[in-house]
Amino acid sequence: MGPTARAAATLATAAAASVAVLAQPGHADPQPTAGQVKAQVDTLYQQAEQATQKYDGATAAAQALQTQATQLQEQAARTDEAMNALRTRLGSMAAEQYRSGGLDPQLELLTSAHPDDYLQRAGDLSQAMTSQAGLMWQFEAQATTLATQRAAAGAKLAALQAEQARLAAAKAEIQRKLAAAQALLNSLDAATRATIDQSLSGSGSTSTTTPPDLGSVPVSGRAAVAVAFARAQLGKPYVWGATGPGSYDCSGLIQAAWAAAGVGLPRTTYEQINAGRRVSTADLQPGDLVFYYSGVSHVGMYVGGGMIIHAPHPGASVEYAPVGEMPIVGAVRPG
Repeated sequence: MGPTARAAATLATAAAASVAVLAQPGHADPQPTAGQVKAQVDTLYQQAEQATQKYDGATAAAQALQTQATQLQEQAARTDEAMNALRTRLGSMAAEQYRSGGLDPQLELLTSAHPDDYLQRAGDLSQAMTSQAGLMWQFEAQATTLATQRAAAGAKLAALQAEQARLAAAKAEIQRKLAAAQALLNSLDAATRATIDQSLSGSGSTSTTTPPDLGSVPVSGRAAVAVAFARAQLGKPYVWGATGPGSYDCSGLIQAAWAAAGVGLPRTTYEQINAGRRVSTADLQPGDLVFYYSGVSHVGMYVGGGMIIHAPHPGASVEYAPVGEMPIVGAVRPG
């Protein structure tokens, strides 16, 4: 075969190989299993829960700062009003002294036709001067107080703005995580989506709003009231940042339940875990709080029989779940 023929054969072979490669079907990434998708969605929900606790903490801090700033502003307004009253009195005294001014007091005494009258007036003047000095001292003290109050109010308002920025950042983070979870669910085929939805909502698992066998552990006092309140919320939707009465996030449910029993708890999980006596999981009693995940981002209330009541995540409702369904990081007993 000559050079020209060999070249033609080589090109023909290369072209055939190219056609063969192009003709091969593309290799799509394998569809994730329902278990894999659920694991990813669970992770996103947990991350959203962590951001929710940041949001709850920032909300509580912002509310406290707003209250403090308002109180300081009201105090400053009252101080300013008192200063205005002092200013009016001092102005009146100054005008009176100007109208009655003139001769030197000793010369006025010598030339007075009625010395006894002058002595009486001199005593009145001395008393007025003493009163004026007292008013001046009060005015200066009020001015110092007003400056302090205004500075404190300004500092609280600056701190409030910082908390509001943190609040907005936490809210945006929550929305990103929830949007990512929703996009992942929306990418599934109908059958897989139905399986995941059932799993996430508690159907087909041990999580339920139906009262399970909780055993015969006695519960009384404040714990009984808190447990009864939590049971009454079963079936209400999870909404991040919510504290009731129509919806809750996890820490909002716990705070509301114990508030019904007369016990004030902090707003967030990472504060609530320090708001009671630590107990071991082997010694849990109804009403105890059980905390989950390394970031202490979730909480449920133990109600007996190895079960908790909790507000799990968006798209689900307040429900019963096994106490060990999630990784436990601690438990406390309020009250």
